[in-house]
Amino acid sequence: MLKQMGVRAKEASRVLALQDGRARAQALTHMADALLKNEQAILAANAQDVANGQQAGLTSALIDRLTLTPQRVAGMADALRQVAALPDPVGLVQQRMTRPNGLRIARVSAPIGVIAVIFEARPNVTA
Repeated sequence: MLKQMGVRAKEASRVLALQDGRARAQALTHMADALLKNEQAILAANAQDVANGQQAGLTSALIDRLTLTPQRVAGMADALRQVAALPDPVGLVQQRMTRPNGLRIARVSAPIGVIAVIFEARPNVTA
């Protein structure tokens, strides 16, 4: 399942890399909308995760970090909207120089693709 998600994310990243900043911002806004639209299903799945964590003997601190609430889901959606509102960095020339031989060099922001991160008990960081 994780491998399939990674492959699909990589395919989507290639499509998004070719889009303009407005389209990338719109994708983030759609993600925020989807979180809120599917909040009940997300909270139900999270409740099962929390129950499994309690049965496995996770500490109360880990259980608290694992637990999603409507406020935390709303915070995830808000964070996505905040990122969507940022200026698009893709294509931004960060530095330019001309070498003594006339060669012009520029450092330009470019999409890096997909990065996978495995972390413990932080569902609200996933968004």
